[in-house]
Amino acid sequence: MLALHSMQTYLGQPQLPSGDKRWKMVEATARRHGREPNALIETLHTVQECFGYLDETALRFAASLLGVPLSRAYGVATFYHFFTLKPKGKHTCVVCTGTACYIKEAPALLAAIEKTHGIKPGETTPDGELSLVTARCLGSCGLAPAAVLDNVVVGKVAPAGLLARVAKGLHP
Repeated sequence: MLALHSMQTYLGQPQLPSGDKRWKMVEATARRHGREPNALIETLHTVQECFGYLDETALRFAASLLGVPLSRAYGVATFYHFFTLKPKGKHTCVVCTGTACYIKEAPALLAAIEKTHGIKPGETTPDGELSLVTARCLGSCGLAPAAVLDNVVVGKVAPAGLLARVAKGLHP
C-alpha cells in the first residue's frame, strides 16, 4: 500500500507543506484558476498575503500546484518588486524615490534610517522591528519628500522628523 504522501503525489495532488490552514487558501487559489501555469502570480500573491513573504517551501508548493519548475516560481518572485523573500519587520517605512521626492532630499531620508537603524532599502533590522523599503512613486508629489510609515503617508518630512516618527512607532 502506498503511503499518503506517495499516493497524493501519484494522483497529481501535491501534499500541503504543513497542517497550517493557510496552505489550503493557497491551494484554493490555484484550484480556482484551474491549476494552470498562468496562475503563478495570483498564487504567489495568495501565499504572500497569508504568510507575509515567500520562502523556499512556499515557492516549491506553488510550483508543484501549478506544474511549473521551481526556477520559474523563483524567477517570478524575484522579478516583481511586490514579492519579498524575507519576512518583513513589525513596522515598515517606505520612502518615495520618485523624481519630486528625490529632488527634495529622499536620499537624505534613506541615509538617516540607514545610519540610525543600520539597514538599507530591502532590509529589516536584526530584531525584526523595522523594514525599510523604497517606492518609485507614492503619487503624493505635492508632499515631497514623502514616506509611508505603517500605511500612514507622511509628507514634507525632514530626516529628523522621519526618525522621530519611526522611533515613536517602534517605542510608543
